[in-house]
Amino acid sequence: MINMLKNLHKEESGQDLIEYALIGLLIALSAVVIMGTLGKAINNEFSKIASQLS
Repeated sequence: MINMLKNLHKEESGQDLIEYALIGLLIALSAVVIMGTLGKAINNEFSKIASQLS
């Protein structure tokens, strides 16, 4: 029983999962910010083109 508890304490497989989740969260947040900024820039360009065509 004591050996099982020692092995459970040494086991670090859950740590990898948490690290991957944090990396995924960072990538997702970065994508949201970049897409928002990029969307505004594209919208501005289309607005300029539309005003020139009118």
